[in-house]
Amino acid sequence: MICGADNMAKKLRVILVRSTIGQKPEKKATVRSLGLKKINSCVEHDDNPSVRGMIHSVEHLVKVEEID
Repeated sequence: MICGADNMAKKLRVILVRSTIGQKPEKKATVRSLGLKKINSCVEHDDNPSVRGMIHSVEHLVKVEEID
């Protein structure tokens, strides 16, 4: 096996920057399923299509950073 940065799975750091108050229940549930509870809470997820889809649906509430 070749060890290198190309083989490493990328991760995403997701930070809740806006409140879910006033949002639709589906958006609140998406934020909770990402593991975010309070403003400025931070979680790390593997970069895959399902997580990207959840982030896309609540992109107005979160900030995303890629981690190597």
